[in-house]
Amino acid sequence: MTIAHQTPEVTSGATSPARIVTLDVLRGFALCGILLANIGQITLMGIDVAEYEPQAPSRWLGLLVDERFFPIFSLLFGVGFAMILDSAKRRGVSPRLVLLRRLLMLGVLGVAHHLLQPGEALLPYSIVGIVVLLPASWLPRIWILLAGAGLLIASVVAGGGLISIPGLFLLGLAIQRYGVIGRITGNRRLAATCAVISLAISVPLFLGQATAENLGNETLAGAAGLAIALTYCLLIALLMHTPVAAFLTRALAPLGRLALTNYIAATLLVLLSTTFIDYRNSYPWGAYFGTAAVIIVVQWAFSSIWLRFFRYGPLEWAWRTVTWCRLVPIRNPASA
Repeated sequence: MTIAHQTPEVTSGATSPARIVTLDVLRGFALCGILLANIGQITLMGIDVAEYEPQAPSRWLGLLVDERFFPIFSLLFGVGFAMILDSAKRRGVSPRLVLLRRLLMLGVLGVAHHLLQPGEALLPYSIVGIVVLLPASWLPRIWILLAGAGLLIASVVAGGGLISIPGLFLLGLAIQRYGVIGRITGNRRLAATCAVISLAISVPLFLGQATAENLGNETLAGAAGLAIALTYCLLIALLMHTPVAAFLTRALAPLGRLALTNYIAATLLVLLSTTFIDYRNSYPWGAYFGTAAVIIVVQWAFSSIWLRFFRYGPLEWAWRTVTWCRLVPIRNPASA
């Protein structure tokens, strides 16, 4: 199965299951947005400013970035969970034990990352994965779908944020079980239809939040965030059926394939930038967006070069090795 300009939608290695390129692109896209959302939190920007004044960039971040990319990452985590589960079954190993090791390793990384960035996502992902996803893997897919939808609606009413993780995880697991990803990535008309419907839902919510004081109440913000996140996903999926696909694949897929490595490395790079930029006593928006751009370019270059020689990123390889409890080959056969 291919997309426009012969960009492969599905690729496979000698011993690894097929990759869906669109998922790598979405991970890379989400990673860029999460970086934009996190810089202010990591640097404690403006915390020592005596009197806060409304900042236009902050408002636009709230409308287009905050709570828009985190749901994408969470949904994709559920999808990836289902893929690992299926892969373990094909290999004839205990799938729940494989996934438990995977989630515990993620928790260890989360604890270490939490020391650098309190409020990071890896530790909650690990906990919710063990408490919610593992038990749900025994359920029929219809129950997973209903539970995910119910939990997500409840999280929107409560204001979204981290409490949306269980619902998004379950929905990711369910849509993979129903083959939704394969259908959308393989059918341009379906991708376009879903994108139009999602856009029709997102625009009124966006406008409602944009015209509300302080970006509206928590329920409105949560609903707008999820709707816009879904629209982002579907627009990317649609663009992957066009000539733009080749560019998106080159620009975003390397970031997505090293998502774990890049997510943690970005925190280190942002903290390094505080050596040169005084975020706490001002709102240096130029430096804020400049730092994000530099980090993204550096990580893209590193990821692209790394993948010429290796099949997985450094942390992805370690995570995979612990997951399968064996030393996974990391060298890219093509580099030979």
